[in-house]
Amino acid sequence: MIRLSAAAMTDVGRERETNEDRAWENVCSDSGVGDANSGDASGLFIVCDGIGGHLAGECASHWAVETIKRDLVDFFTPQDPRGTIRLSAEEIEAAVSGAQPTRLLAESQVEKRVRRAIERANDVINGYARQKPQQAGDTGTTVTMVFVRGDRAIIANVGDSRTYLLRNHQLHQVTQDHSLVARLVASGQIRPDEIYSHPQRNLIFRSLGQKQKVQIDIFQESLLPGDYLLLCSDGLWEMLQDEKVIVSLIESATDSWLACKKLIEAANAAGGADNIGVVVVKVT
Repeated sequence: MIRLSAAAMTDVGRERETNEDRAWENVCSDSGVGDANSGDASGLFIVCDGIGGHLAGECASHWAVETIKRDLVDFFTPQDPRGTIRLSAEEIEAAVSGAQPTRLLAESQVEKRVRRAIERANDVINGYARQKPQQAGDTGTTVTMVFVRGDRAIIANVGDSRTYLLRNHQLHQVTQDHSLVARLVASGQIRPDEIYSHPQRNLIFRSLGQKQKVQIDIFQESLLPGDYLLLCSDGLWEMLQDEKVIVSLIESATDSWLACKKLIEAANAAGGADNIGVVVVKVT
């Protein structure tokens, strides 16, 4: 039986006047909202980093979180145990024929819902930008999010906010940055450590709201007791470049809330050059 505990926190940092980051978490069990200690837990975790300034980025990150929450709210509403997951005709046929296990079909449905929720968030932000271009400017937001049901985590990402899996004292970046410097590292043109000083390190080529269609990366991970998930904006990972420091701060904290607090304090102590958004999820 998987249990989850989580906390979400943001901070303006030391150099910005407004906070354009948003972080959100919700954990419940299969037996009902608010009881994460009975039955396998489910959870939704989101970090968004707004782009645009002059309140545009602040609005975009807020709209993204609220839209995704609203679109997935039924996953966190107590369900009739007699209910069934709705499958398409093709999926039912595949299950009957033995082509795919039923559990994988259910996961496929959840993945589609996650993808659609992010697409709706993109529609909301892009629609505002097209209707009110003067006010919106170049508004947009990154998003990294995780939906957990039982021991399965579905992870989605647009932009350079990241989701990490911490297991056996090792931090693994699950998501891939949609940034110029990430492309340069992948092509061997710069070293990984050069991303922190590159003059175009803040240039990203995917975000919510800046185009009518958005390309979303989806990943899946199997969770084990003792794992942690870390979702964060670049205001955290750019400041805490040594992954061993991140691991130490999380593992030494007594709970997820304290882990978030310690990570933000460390990012600010290292310069706090940007807003900081972070979610820490502990799996037991």
